Amino acid sequence: MDELRRKGLEKMNEVYGWEMPNIEGDPYFDLTVDHLFGTIWTRPGLSMRDKRIMTLTAVTAVGNSDLAEIQANAALANGEMTEDELKEMAVFLTHYLGFPLGSKLDGAVSKVIKNRKKRPAEDKKANVNAAVKMHSGGTVHDE
Repeated sequence: MDELRRKGLEKMNEVYGWEMPNIEGDPYFDLTVDHLFGTIWTRPGLSMRDKRIMTLTAVTAVGNSDLAEIQANAALANGEMTEDELKEMAVFLTHYLGFPLGSKLDGAVSKVIKNRKKRPAEDKKANVNAAVKMHSGGTVHDE
């Protein structure tokens, strides 16, 4: 594994709060790990919390509640935000993005909070599978 891939996987694991598998030979996954996580997420100048808030705002603005769930779960797992802060973020964004998009974020946050209390181990596995699927062009790979 080259240095950029190692650095990208380390940052991806930090961003998501769990261990992502290294998928060899998938060009979409390669681009995501090497460029997005190895180059963009590792740039100095913004804290992880800043990057998380911007990512949550962006995925809320485009209505991607699946990715909002992944990001909210990771924010809680990494201690970057509290449940109350995530709920407040949904209220705040509702007034800039509109009720339908803000309520999608609120629903995603509520679902994550409920799942983390009910079944943390299964929720973690589901989030890993969802993140792998998202970053590998739609294919879930078993570990």
